[in-house]
Amino acid sequence: MKDETVPVTVKILEKDYRIACAPNHKDSLEDSAALLNDKMLEIRTSGKVIGSDRIAVMAALNLAHDLLQQQQQTASDCQLKQHLRELREKIDCAVNESKQMELS
Repeated sequence: MKDETVPVTVKILEKDYRIACAPNHKDSLEDSAALLNDKMLEIRTSGKVIGSDRIAVMAALNLAHDLLQQQQQTASDCQLKQHLRELREKIDCAVNESKQMELS
């Protein structure tokens, strides 16, 4: 059985693109296209990059950079949470040992 898709039209730099996607991904596709359009408009408005191909590449590089930074931050956050859990466990053990010594 073939996966069902729906046609979705998105506008990027005043140009329409018709894209087939799963119905449950339509909103996400539209949000992604809006983000890409905003980034490309920002780059075009700066006047530093000329040509839609170059603007698209710069937008892709900027978005990839943002994604990598977010992934690195998430990894750092996970490492910090793990370290805090380990410290909490050590503190709990020390408190329990102290209580046991008081009872002896």
